[in-house]
Amino acid sequence: MAEKKFVVASFDDEAVLFPAVKQVRRAGYKIHDVYTPMPVHGLDAALGLRDTSLHTAGFFYGLAGTCTALGFITWALTYDWPLNFGGKPFFALPAWIPITFEMTVLFSAVGMVLTFCYLCQLAPFVKKDHFHPRATDDLFVMAIECTDKTNEGEVSDFLNGLGAKEVNTQIKETGWWIGSYADDKKPFQKQVQAVS
Repeated sequence: MAEKKFVVASFDDEAVLFPAVKQVRRAGYKIHDVYTPMPVHGLDAALGLRDTSLHTAGFFYGLAGTCTALGFITWALTYDWPLNFGGKPFFALPAWIPITFEMTVLFSAVGMVLTFCYLCQLAPFVKKDHFHPRATDDLFVMAIECTDKTNEGEVSDFLNGLGAKEVNTQIKETGWWIGSYADDKKPFQKQVQAVS
């Protein structure tokens, strides 16, 4: 896992944060992410994020559920174990519609939830570094990723000029790990140091 350096700014109000995001992007700095305690309408567009493709994935998951249901029912009731239900034909498609519909919904829902969790790196026992403990309470936090050419002092002054209440530089793990937040070092770093 890679550690990176970030300049982190905290804002009290979304009315200050929103123009600050636009100014930071206009200045050419790379915004890693913005953490807000509530949804901020239009922030994704201000950050330059594209629309999600999760609904397209849901369509293909649903299509897989439809094909699975129709394929299995057709195979079971026409080839493997054909039964005569009150004189209906073996391929009785109208009778299979409810089950096919339910399988479509099941595959689509479960597939989209798992895809969302994978893309957002959400899972039981998974931990990620937080930039500020109040980011989920009442603060709006913007993290700007530093490169070799980034002057942290200039970025801090720039953010203070935009109305940031608190600006600091942090080194954070960008990936995720399984463990706890109790230690300064992450569990995988301890294992690597113990082996070497």
